[in-house]
Amino acid sequence: MGFPSQYFRAGSGAVIINDRGYVLALERTDIPGAWQMPQGGLDADEEPLKAAYREVAEETGIMQNDLELLDSFPEPLAYELPPNARRKKTGRGQALYWFLFRFTGNENLINAEPGGEFSKWQWMSFQDLLETTVYFRKPVYKKLFDCFSVYLNKH
Repeated sequence: MGFPSQYFRAGSGAVIINDRGYVLALERTDIPGAWQMPQGGLDADEEPLKAAYREVAEETGIMQNDLELLDSFPEPLAYELPPNARRKKTGRGQALYWFLFRFTGNENLINAEPGGEFSKWQWMSFQDLLETTVYFRKPVYKKLFDCFSVYLNKH
């Protein structure tokens, strides 16, 4: 494949909203104060929507039957990682298919436990998420906000 930092890893991401239009945000364990939405890479021969459901379950404990698919972004969105954050697994960055879901389950089942990739979760406005995510994700999140704004709580 060549030099690993020169490719973008394909993946899927999930914008999960509650019935008030707030977004499920996860705080990174390795960067306290940095919040993001569930996302991850595609497995071999995995379809993007299936990957989104899998990543959500792995990162939050939310199962597919507790999600209502509302919309999807029309094309993958890419972000470039800073050079010191590039790894063989992620390459130069990620190109993600994004899906919008409404959470229909019991909040007591949401689980982003300390010791994993994320230390905690909370519902927040998309604007608050934009302010607390790492800088290299902001352009992608702004495009998601524009696309899905009709569903979102803007305060």
